[in-house]
Order: sequence, then structure tokens, then C-alpha cells
Amino acid sequence: MTEAKRAATAAEMVEETRVAEKYARKLIRRLRVRVADRPGQLAAVLTAIGADGAETGEIERLSLDSTSAMLSVTIYVDNTEQLERLVGRVQAVAGATVEAVTDVVLELHRGGKLRIAARTKVRTLQDLQMIYTPGVASVCLRIHREEPEVYRKYTWVGNTVAIVTDGSAVLGLGNIGPRAALPVMEGKAVILDQLAGVGCVPIILDTQDAGEIIRTVEHLAAGFGVIMLEDIAAPKCFEIEQTLAKRLPMPVFHDDQHGTAVVILAALENACRQAKRKLGELKIVILGSGAAGGATARLLLGAGAKHIVCCDRAGAIYRGRTDRMDTYKEQLAEITNTEGVRGSLAEVMKGAEVFIGVSGKGLVSAEMVRSMAAPRIVLALANPDPEIPPREAIAAGATVALDGRTVNNALAFPGIIRGTLDSGAREITEAMKVAAARAIAAMAPEGLLLPLILDPAVHQAVAKAVAGAAGEKIKN
Repeated sequence: MTEAKRAATAAEMVEETRVAEKYARKLIRRLRVRVADRPGQLAAVLTAIGADGAETGEIERLSLDSTSAMLSVTIYVDNTEQLERLVGRVQAVAGATVEAVTDVVLELHRGGKLRIAARTKVRTLQDLQMIYTPGVASVCLRIHREEPEVYRKYTWVGNTVAIVTDGSAVLGLGNIGPRAALPVMEGKAVILDQLAGVGCVPIILDTQDAGEIIRTVEHLAAGFGVIMLEDIAAPKCFEIEQTLAKRLPMPVFHDDQHGTAVVILAALENACRQAKRKLGELKIVILGSGAAGGATARLLLGAGAKHIVCCDRAGAIYRGRTDRMDTYKEQLAEITNTEGVRGSLAEVMKGAEVFIGVSGKGLVSAEMVRSMAAPRIVLALANPDPEIPPREAIAAGATVALDGRTVNNALAFPGIIRGTLDSGAREITEAMKVAAARAIAAMAPEGLLLPLILDPAVHQAVAKAVAGAAGEKIKN
């Protein structure tokens, strides 16, 4: 692809992203409306829909008879109350009847988003004999004699990942359990398949005991090339990842920690470049000491950051603090906050140049942003609602303000997993994560901090960088 074509494609993707973000927080519904077959009926229905500020999307005529037409109208509303008012207004239009209201997102997920599909065809008896018995026996015996290299080569293991969850920390929804977490795992699997060509199997565990999770994953791991841990609550996620990484002869990757950290580092590298500052010069405040916060602090330190203060809801984390501490916060205190800063989040943010939020909705005020020092880089990434909306942060003086819709770990994990599988690496090192972050940063279009998730070239570049960095040390 030429540079001009790539720039044009990037511009199209930027516009598509802006449209998607406009409707990201909306409820999407599809109305089946029967209208009398006379002039002005469609206009009257659309006027009723727009009267309360709802947006109209696709309109399709499903059927037509001598007296009426059946229409399908996609609408975007802010909440269920607005939807109820809208339906009432449409029903009040003379000659119009709302026959059904369909949740578009639920319909998209009906039947699940995944299936296991064969890569080979069974068209003849000979095909069957080669795929299954007796032909498969020779492959089994070769694996028995020559594993593990042959095992990866002649099975799906070299291109298949297990996505493991107990449902204890799903997005911003909390502990909703493994069954309710499955749609998220399916979504991750679709992303890995479509953006990186990686096969995935969601593994939902009906236990939230760390020991049981570790033992179960140990027993099933032989069937996969990488173990991805997802939506497992801190602090047990640390124990699970660290223990499995020691026991298993394959990479173990907790995306909530490391995928998030990689994309944050990529965004900061470009923000520093735009501000003509070095990462090591900036005072960075991280709100959230769980999975994402701890991993982000460690990766930023490895990439050259020197001044990081981590906070939880009790304020700054520092050596010697006794209130609301645990083993993992104590470890974080040993490597961050070298100046021993104490105080509330509001106090710690005064004079900081960077705020990174991986905590909860509405915990940062405009006044806190105003108290920061230039260039005031705000990454408010709590999901689904940020610590402060980007528009409010910009209005308060932030040079850069992004939320989790832009700083999205889907920019990182497809390429990281692809590169890890391609390299045959036994672990995902800090150098591989930094390489991923720098590859992401380098792919950002002019004027943006991050590239677009749906650009295949981004994930190819990340995979290449990760595979190249396997076994290397971090290069600052």
C-alpha cells in the first residue's frame, strides 16, 4: 500500500471511529413500524422519533401491500425512558403502529459469536482416512517421539490460545460470574481471529478460588500455545499469573494488566513527542493499584519513567503506609514514589504532568486537572465510564485527554499474541511489551496519539516487533 493510499485509508478510519464514538454510549434498537400507505407517513414517523433528540439510522421497507407498508427503522437513544417516550410518540402518529422493538446488540450475540470450524474438507473416503484413522496414527507417533516442536507444527497448538476467566472482574461490571463473562471472552476471540489470525477457545471456570484456577489451567494448558487470563480480580490475578508463568512451559499473558499497560505507554510516547518532553522528566500519577495500575507502573519504569506515584482511594501509596495495604501494594511502593509523596489524589495531582486513571467513574474533578502542570496529559481509562470525561478535562486545560474507547487494549493484544506464537517464545518479556508499545506509537497517523484498531497494518507491525524482541532486553 502506498503512503498516499495508507493516509487516505487512515482518514476514512478516523471518520469511522468518530461516528462510532458518537454512538458508543447509545442504546441501539430496531423498530418494526406498520404505516398507512399514504404520502407523509414516513416523515411523520421520523419527526416523532426525533422529537426527543433520538437519532435515526438505517431505514428499510420490509413489505408493502395495498393499504400499508412495514418499515424497519434503526434508532439510537440515551436510555430506556427515552425509548419508551419515543415509542409512545410513534404510536400516536395517525396510521402508524409499532409492532416490535428489537435490541440490536442482543440480536448480534444470539447463538454466540464463535464456532469451531475445520480447516480441511472431508470429501472422499481417502480424505477421512488421512484426517482420522488410520492415517492420523503416523502423526501421533511422530509427536510421541519428537515433541514439543513437532507437536506445535502438526496440531492447532502453534496458533491457538486459551482465554481463561472466572468472571470476577468483568470490564467495569464487577464480579458478574463466568457465564456472564462469556460474551466478553467471545468478543476477544473474534478480535484475535479477525485482526491477527489467531484461533481462540474461551475457557470459563466455575470457581473463583485461585488455587483451583491454577490447577485447572495447568491440566488443560497442553492443548494451547498461549494462556490468556482475562477479567480476573486483583490481587489474586497476580498470584495466578505468576504461579502459572513459573509452572507452564508456555507464555501466560494477563491482558487486563499488560495489554492495557502497552497501549498506555504507546499513547504517552506520542504525547511526549508532541509536547517535546521526555518520559523520564514527567511526574506521573496513576490512580488504581490493581491489575492495570501495577502493570502500567512497571512497564513505564522499564521504558524510562522515573517519577511515578500510584494512588488508591486512600491516596498515595508509599513505603511504610499501613492503611489498606496488601503484599502487592507493598511491592508497588518499593519501586514507585521514590520521594515518599503522601496525601490524597487531589494533593498528589498538583504539579503532575500526567494522570492515568484505571480506577472508577468520576474520581477526578476539573479542579484537579487545572492543578496539574503543562502539558496536562489525562488518560482517564475507567470502563465503561471514565474518571473524568475527556471533554471536561480539555475544558479544564488538558492538552491531551483520552478515555478507554481510544486507549483500548485491542490495539495491543492481537499483535502481541501473534508475535509470541510466531517467535515460539516461552514467555512474554518486558522487552517484548515495550517493543509492542513503540510499534503501536509509530503507526499512529499524523496528529493522533494512537493508530486505529481496525488497521491490519498496526497488528502486523506489532507482531513483527514482538517476535523480533523475543529474548532481547529493553532498549531505551
